[in-house]
Amino acid sequence: MAKPFSLVIASALFLPTLAIAAESPTWHQWRGPSRDGRVAPASFEWPDKLGGLKEVWRVALADGYPSPVVTVDKVFTAESKGGKELVHAYDRATGKELWSFDWTGQMTVPFFAMKNGSWVRSTPAFDGTSLYVGGMRELLVSLDAATGKENWRVDFVERYKTPVPTFGFVCSPLATDDGLYVQAAGSFLKLEKATGKEIWRTLVDGGGMEGSAFSSPVLAKVAGRDQLIVQTRNLLAGVDPATGKVLWQNKIESFRGMNILTPVIFGDAGIFTSTYGGVTQLLTLKADGDALTTAQAWKLRIEANMSTPVVIDGHAYLHRRDKRFSCIDLASGQEKWTVKAGFSDYASLVTDGKNVLALDSSGELMLIKHNPEKFELLDQKKISKQETWGHLVVCGDEIFVREQRGLLKLKWDK
Repeated sequence: MAKPFSLVIASALFLPTLAIAAESPTWHQWRGPSRDGRVAPASFEWPDKLGGLKEVWRVALADGYPSPVVTVDKVFTAESKGGKELVHAYDRATGKELWSFDWTGQMTVPFFAMKNGSWVRSTPAFDGTSLYVGGMRELLVSLDAATGKENWRVDFVERYKTPVPTFGFVCSPLATDDGLYVQAAGSFLKLEKATGKEIWRTLVDGGGMEGSAFSSPVLAKVAGRDQLIVQTRNLLAGVDPATGKVLWQNKIESFRGMNILTPVIFGDAGIFTSTYGGVTQLLTLKADGDALTTAQAWKLRIEANMSTPVVIDGHAYLHRRDKRFSCIDLASGQEKWTVKAGFSDYASLVTDGKNVLALDSSGELMLIKHNPEKFELLDQKKISKQETWGHLVVCGDEIFVREQRGLLKLKWDK
């Protein structure tokens, strides 16, 4: 039986956008080009003030948290509206809608989580031709990024007979040359990009209230081994990309499995994480033949909660559960500084390797100087009157913001 959907294509879809150069920096997945909050190398150097940022365009949307995905000529995002979830493609230069696609699938989270809404959360992934988008009821859809035409869809609840995740599908897919990785169906899966068929499935925990993941995987070489670093509701683990074999795993302390942030790789063998109701810590991996063992290098009794830090010169810049910013020396675990005053509930962080841009959930953009000795706020600017929980996107001299009910493009004056 065919599933209902609608597709709208604008006549301008096939016209080239001359205003965007072919070498324009892009942001094709969760947390950017390298999945670590670091911008792509570019000739543009961030100014030390935000006054030169000007709005280029803004489009109205229904509720949603996904980070924008930016290609050379398009911007993608998703929303929840009227019992449906929709994906939109916009012209990067003008903000004109190029196509949209929708499916039926909205859900309601438990009452104690309603503060953060029941709308779509997962950030899509773009691999050069296809866009992979997650819906709240654990539906994963592959679309032709040029036209919006559906390639395939996977209903994980139907395929694996697992419960609908209580808090929705949160994981942001990871697309590589050889597969698509996603935390869904109370497990971690590798799928064929062309068909959505399972290649392997591991770390099965049942899903539902306690099992469905809040985090997203990263691919890295750690302790000399290529591996996927995966954080479930109660474990941090390394998984072989080819076979799905669990190479190592560590139990992670948290309150009700609130392991939310994306694991951060440090050096050749370090993995940083921080959890709600748990600790901030660095684990180190050691290879002994084919075996990998872990040890805790250090821990701090502070909690990052939802915000994944960025790293500059071995120092992690962190937004904490208590709304304050901290700087941590990752080699020693020393807390270099913590600001006294709190900011907003959440902040997404991006770095150019020199400084940090932080967008908090109240719409305030902050430029923070890389300085392990003290907190230096170089400038701040209110860029939205709405809540801004979607991850900040920076592409050269352009900034893209997913407001709760809109999509915004800003650009620095040169």
